[in-house]
Amino acid sequence: MGLTLFDKVWNKHVLHGNEGEPQLLYIDLHLIHEVTSPQAFEGLRIQNRKLRRPDLTFATLDHNVPTIDIFNIKDEIANKQITTLQKNAKDFGVHIFDMGSDEQGIVHMVGPETGLTQPGKTIVCGDSHTATHGAFGAIAFGIGTSEVEHVFATQTLWQTKPKNLKIDINGQLPTGVYAKDIILYLINQYGVDFGTGYALEFTGETIKSLSMEARMTICNMAIEAGAKYGMMQPDEITFEYVKGRPYASNFNQSIDWWRTLYSDEDAHFDKVIELDVSILEPQVTWGTNPEMGVNFSSPFPEIKDSNDERAYHYMGLKPGQKAEDIELGYVFLGSCTNARLSDLLEASRIVKGNKVHPNITAIVVPGSRTVKKEAEALGLDVIFKEAGFEWREPGCSMCLGMNPDQVPEGVHCASTSNRNFEGRQGKGARTHLVSPAMAAAAAINGRFVDVRKVVV
Repeated sequence: MGLTLFDKVWNKHVLHGNEGEPQLLYIDLHLIHEVTSPQAFEGLRIQNRKLRRPDLTFATLDHNVPTIDIFNIKDEIANKQITTLQKNAKDFGVHIFDMGSDEQGIVHMVGPETGLTQPGKTIVCGDSHTATHGAFGAIAFGIGTSEVEHVFATQTLWQTKPKNLKIDINGQLPTGVYAKDIILYLINQYGVDFGTGYALEFTGETIKSLSMEARMTICNMAIEAGAKYGMMQPDEITFEYVKGRPYASNFNQSIDWWRTLYSDEDAHFDKVIELDVSILEPQVTWGTNPEMGVNFSSPFPEIKDSNDERAYHYMGLKPGQKAEDIELGYVFLGSCTNARLSDLLEASRIVKGNKVHPNITAIVVPGSRTVKKEAEALGLDVIFKEAGFEWREPGCSMCLGMNPDQVPEGVHCASTSNRNFEGRQGKGARTHLVSPAMAAAAAINGRFVDVRKVVV
């Protein structure tokens, strides 16, 4: 029997252990940030241990950083986490993409942009959205702080191999429907736990037609489906993206192996899901987890359990209402899901020549300094600012409210981020997950509109 893409990469990295039991994996790349690394570094100090592979460990500052005056960090805890990572990087010889540097940005954007993220690697980070890097054909997953310390000390990690789930996606995306809508629809249809215990492989003609940036958006939210891993077969689009990036000097030596990274025709998948995207609509979440979403034209569902009842109460909404009935106050364009150049380009096309609605506070936060510079070179900053958006410095920003960027209590926010949990964007904040195009159109109109009628 043939092997899946996941099988091939996993098997290459097993150092010890039998399948079905915990196995010791070698880790090719360890990405770290300021929130989940301090205790792990301290653990090394207490045990008088060295960092095993500083050359395979890379740090960035993203969760706590301000996006207006980046060096003016008023929150004491945030400042301590940032300065602690800076000191730890210096003490242990870790390369850091520091505050204000050309490469600084959200960890899941820095990896691909610098060429650190490559096909066939095992990649870990103390962040749940590490599956983003799986878009390159890597096994990438989030880990806890104790696991961060284990990788620091040994460059290995014990893991139990998951089952394989293929999500075969075909059809042509309708105008005004995007990669974000694909993953939101899947989660809405199959739930926030359908991927639990599986490695997801996204396949099909639709996936093959997507850019790397769109592919990353889908893999980014694998965790919201309950899966630690989301993967896609690397292809010519992948190779062209990686080629020439600063940390991809091994390109010529590696590409022949990368071309072998695909699921064999007779590979076994424990489960298969099929999706025809030609019938897909723009998606909007109404509740407090990514499963609680609808097609734009559909009413919000009837209450089926106490979770729905609580979500409606928290969000200040009722069954039978539609997305267009929501009174928005904030629009956030950013996060590791949708703060790449293509996302900002798509939003700018809708924003250009228009003005932000008087009831809306709208901010754009490029996910990295690289994206910010590229966007400014194209004049996107001017388009957004002339329309009334705030143009910010890179960082996680309003995605998680662990910095000054927060949605006020009780206010509804159209957000391009990945989670709509209670309090995620600030105490009492009401988050609606959408594509960048939907968010941009909402900023102009003051409420959600059918972006299919806006995009030309």
